[in-house]
Amino acid sequence: MRYDWYKDAIFYEVFVRAFADGNGDGIGDLRGLMAKLDYIQDLGVDCIWLLPIYPSPLRDQGYDVTDYRAIHPDYGTLNDFRTLLDEAHRRGLRVITDFIPNHTSDQHPWFQASRNPRHPEHARYRDWYVWSTTDQRYRDARIIFLDSEKSNWSWDSLRGAYYWHRFFHHQPDLNYNNPSVQQEMLNVVRFWLDMGVDGFRVDAVPYLFEREGTNCENLPETHAYLKRLRAFVDAHAPGTLLLSEANQWPEDARAYMGDGDEFHMNFHFPLMPRIFIALAREDREPIESILARTPPIPKLCQWATFLRCHDELTLEMVTEEERQFLWDFYAPEPRMRLNLGIRRRLAPLLGNDRRRIELAYSLLFTLPGSSVLYYGDEIGMGDNIWLEDRTGLRTPMQWSAAANAGFSTAAPARLYCPVIDDDIYGYRTVNVEAQMARADSLLNRLREMIRVRKAHPVFGRGDLRFLQTDNPAVLAYLRRLPEREEALVLNNLSARPQSASLNLRDHAGAVLVDMFTGEQRHAITAEPWRLEMQRHEYCWLTVCREAR
Repeated sequence: MRYDWYKDAIFYEVFVRAFADGNGDGIGDLRGLMAKLDYIQDLGVDCIWLLPIYPSPLRDQGYDVTDYRAIHPDYGTLNDFRTLLDEAHRRGLRVITDFIPNHTSDQHPWFQASRNPRHPEHARYRDWYVWSTTDQRYRDARIIFLDSEKSNWSWDSLRGAYYWHRFFHHQPDLNYNNPSVQQEMLNVVRFWLDMGVDGFRVDAVPYLFEREGTNCENLPETHAYLKRLRAFVDAHAPGTLLLSEANQWPEDARAYMGDGDEFHMNFHFPLMPRIFIALAREDREPIESILARTPPIPKLCQWATFLRCHDELTLEMVTEEERQFLWDFYAPEPRMRLNLGIRRRLAPLLGNDRRRIELAYSLLFTLPGSSVLYYGDEIGMGDNIWLEDRTGLRTPMQWSAAANAGFSTAAPARLYCPVIDDDIYGYRTVNVEAQMARADSLLNRLREMIRVRKAHPVFGRGDLRFLQTDNPAVLAYLRRLPEREEALVLNNLSARPQSASLNLRDHAGAVLVDMFTGEQRHAITAEPWRLEMQRHEYCWLTVCREAR
C-alpha cells in the first residue's frame, strides 16, 4: 500500500441526504449511494468524502452530533455502512468521513448530563463542556456565524451558567482541558478505524482549546492534541488520511501539518476566493500573491484545493476590500450572501458560462494540491437561494429528467428538499443522463480533464514556478517533478481573446505537446513565444526534451 496515495487523488464530496434515495422515503441514504458507486468510479475520482452521517437533530445538517458511534436512521445502519465500504473498496475507491471533534448537539446525552445537576451521570459529564458564570470570558474570539449568533456564550437555565459555542448556540463546544474528553474522541476515532474507513476530514480544528487573552484559535494546546491524534491514528491504522478543515491564512493553515506529524492535508482556504477574484478582475496577481505567501509544506503533506463545497463560499480569508468586491460581483442580491460568504454553487457563480467553468477547473486541477469536487458541480447544477441557511447548496442530485430528477421515487412533497426546477438549471435540462449521452457535455469534459490529470503525477507532486508574461490576464506556470516530468500550463483569465509574450529560453530545444490531443503545439527557441489565446482558453502542455 502506498501511504501517500492522497497526493495524486481527486476527492468527491457527497452529501448522502442529497445524493440518491434507495428506499423511496424522499431522503438520500447509504444504499442509494451504493447504487451510484459505478457512476462515481466512472467519473474518475479516487476517494469519496462523506458529510456527517451520525445521528443528529439535523439543525446543522449533521454537524450537530448526538451519537458518534452510529448512523443516522435516515441513512441506514452500521451494516449498510460496512457494505458501502466493501463495495467502494472493490471498485478501487476510498472513503473518508467527517469527524466533528469540536462540538456536539445540545441534544447529545453528554450535554444533557452536563447541564442538569440532577442527572444521574452529571458528576461524570459536568466538565465535558466549557461552562462559565459570566459571558465576558474570551472576548477576543470572533463570532463566526454573524448572521445568526450575537455571542459565543449562551445561557442555560438548568445549569445556571453560560456555555461556550464557536458555531450555533445549539452546538456546545467540548472541553478539551478535560483529559476524559480527549481520550473519548480518540476512542471514537478508533471505532471508525476498526470499521475500515480510509480517513477523516476533521471539522473545525482551530477551536479546540480556549485561552484568555487570545482569539482562541490555533493555540499550542490544540496543536499538541492534534499531534497526539495523528500518532494514535498512525499506530492503529497506518495509511489512514487526516484532512484538516482549518480556515486560516496560509502560514496558520500550514502549521496544522506540523513537521509532518499532524495532518496529512489541509484545505487551502485562502486560494479559493482568489481564484474567483482573478476571474472577475481578469488578473493573475491574486493567485500568484497568495501562493507566494504560502509556506513550503512537509514532503508527505498536501494541500486540498476546491472551488465550491457544501458551505457558503467563505470570504473569511480575504481583506475587507476584497470581500466587498466579491459580494458586489458574485452576489449582488442580499439572499446570495450568508455570514461572511456567498451561498451559490459554481455554475451560477460563473454565470453558467461553460468556458469560464472549464477554466476554473483548469486552475483547480493544475495548481498545487489534490482537487476536491462537490457533488453536482460536475454537471453544472444550480442552487436555490430562497431555501434557509445552506440548504439551497445541498439540493437533490439531478440524475435524469424523470420525476424528482431520478433522485427518489417518493412523492415530491416527501422529498427532504425540493429539486431545482427553474428554466436554466432545472433537472429536465441539467442531469447526468443527458450529459452522459452528449460527448461534448460538461460532465464528459470533466471526466477527460480528470483522466489527463491522473496520467500526469506532476500535478499532484510537482513544484510550481510562475512565469511572467506581458499580459496580466494570462496566468502561466511550470509544474516540475524532477527526473520525471515537466508541464507548462497556460490560462487566459479574460472573457476576451488575449495575446502575451512568454520567455522559455531555459527550455530551448524542447517541444510542447498538448496533453489532451498528443499534438505538438510549439517548438521552443531562445526567442520569446508570442501566444494567442481565445477567451477563457487553457492549455496543459508536456515539456518534451526530445522532438516528436
